[in-house]
Amino acid sequence: MRLTPVVKNILIINIIVYLLQSLLGSMDLTGILALWKIGAENYAPYQYFTYMFAHGGLWHIAFNMLGLVFLGPVLEHFWGPKKFLIFYLVTGLGAGFIYNGIEFYRVYSIERQVEQYIDNPDPESFNRLIVDNDQIYPISQRIGADRLIDEYARNPEDEGLRRESVSFAQSVLYYVKNSGSMIGASGAIYGILMAFGLLFPNTELMLLFPPIPIKAKYLVLILGAIAIYSGLQRGEGDNVAHFAHLGGMIFAFIMIRYWRHTG
Repeated sequence: MRLTPVVKNILIINIIVYLLQSLLGSMDLTGILALWKIGAENYAPYQYFTYMFAHGGLWHIAFNMLGLVFLGPVLEHFWGPKKFLIFYLVTGLGAGFIYNGIEFYRVYSIERQVEQYIDNPDPESFNRLIVDNDQIYPISQRIGADRLIDEYARNPEDEGLRRESVSFAQSVLYYVKNSGSMIGASGAIYGILMAFGLLFPNTELMLLFPPIPIKAKYLVLILGAIAIYSGLQRGEGDNVAHFAHLGGMIFAFIMIRYWRHTG
């Protein structure tokens, strides 16, 4: 398939940024471009734009760019370069907004829980705080948390243990706010997939794994369901921003419906 102008330029930009990430590792270019949570020390508004041009590895950029070059030219031919570029950027931005909106709510909920504990610390509340958030803070800290839970339960009036538990609760909140960021074009690529499924629903696409044909509309439904399920059931070690994928699809759906009504 011949690359269209906008798709070609987006591909080139992503490759250049990926090479710069690899060559300028000491500058932490990835951390500068990545989208951090609202309230994190590294957060900056420009990251809603830059995050979608940075990637976390060869396979990450390869799969995203495959989606871009296979489906993007069809949409660019259908809409024209200007409309396609607007669509790509808006779905990418939308994915970032959805991701950070959900993360903001999650951090806010934990912040409220930590504040309530600090106001009234006791062994039972501390145990509940740690158990509720045991998938969040690093596994290296869990041994210390288990030790503190046991000691505090045996000595609930110990002022030193009370202060230590408060300090640990504050460290959990700090870690939640400042750990984890998002990079990659996946949100925009999922937006492209949604658009393809809506505009050409009965077109058969050949999957890479497994190599079987599937109609675009069914692929969109399956990937949307996977994004929702994976986001809700996110397990330890899962670094994929599933709700960002869903966010790209949601914004794509809204844009296409709007364009259909406005002609």
